[in-house]
Amino acid sequence: MERAVPHAVPLGQVEVFQALQRLHMTIFSQSVSPCGKFLAAGNNYGQIAVFSLSAALSSEAKEESKKPVVTFQAHDGPVYCMVSTDRHLLSAGDGEVKAWLWAEILKKGCKELWRRQPPYRTSLEVPEINALLLVPKENSLILAGGDCQLHTMDLETGTFTRALRGHTDYIHCLALRERSPEVLSGGEDGTVRLWDLRSAQEVQTIEVYKHEECSRPHNGRWIGCLATDSDWMVCGGGPALTLWHLRSSTPTTVFPMRAPQKHVTFYQDLILSAGQGRCVNQWQLSGELKAQVPGSSPGLLSLSLNQQPAAPECKVLTAAGNSCRVDVFTNLGYRAFSLSF
Repeated sequence: MERAVPHAVPLGQVEVFQALQRLHMTIFSQSVSPCGKFLAAGNNYGQIAVFSLSAALSSEAKEESKKPVVTFQAHDGPVYCMVSTDRHLLSAGDGEVKAWLWAEILKKGCKELWRRQPPYRTSLEVPEINALLLVPKENSLILAGGDCQLHTMDLETGTFTRALRGHTDYIHCLALRERSPEVLSGGEDGTVRLWDLRSAQEVQTIEVYKHEECSRPHNGRWIGCLATDSDWMVCGGGPALTLWHLRSSTPTTVFPMRAPQKHVTFYQDLILSAGQGRCVNQWQLSGELKAQVPGSSPGLLSLSLNQQPAAPECKVLTAAGNSCRVDVFTNLGYRAFSLSF
């Protein structure tokens, strides 16, 4: 459904309202369906739109194929983050996480399955949830955001099992070290913290902004994005986008990018990043900028790599941010087309 419009409004005004809504839209989050053929995108109005990647990528695709197959009101405020399990789409906004069955969404039956709210310090506290992270080995979900804590939820029982405390300001991003039960978190306080999930203890703190080669005081100290690959981490935000060796807490490569970066990911032998500006940036691990591929949004907040083995024909990179469009890259060299709310 579309966002609510007063009932007795003439049709022309409804169209103007919807046009203004699209003009001021921000897409904060994306998540690929378990089958790999659909993409969910969440916006600042609390809506989730689901696009058919298989239809949009088809040789017989029309303009209508690039519109949502279903749009529904998921949250009262922005949908800051989403992840998918093998059956569910999980979305989070202000203070709570909700679950939706992918099978029901695709039948256009968009009723929430459940909702959970972490145990906040006071009943009046409704902090935004900025990041969701699945921990498959534990069958758990980690939530983090405005209350400066990492909350772990058991996905089988729906109960919150622990809270990890250490950050002194908002948490913006999370990443999982898959070979060991450890999670990285980055936040407004300028730190990246490494947590051991077995002991529920913080085992390492990197104060990125205190390293001269990374520091950019005019941009602030906040960490807005991070990713990890074994013993390596890349993070950025106020400080420069930097590749770190985790065991030695050493910055090894500072990437020459002035604009603050909001999303970063490892892909094969490259690092992909995006943030202020239209481009998806492709970096060699050595720091060399391999390519900048322009998109249609003036700023980017999320990248999604669809690598589901069940749908190799839908293997794409999608990028979204400060517009109503989701750019689709069928290879890393150019934008093939855009999906649109």
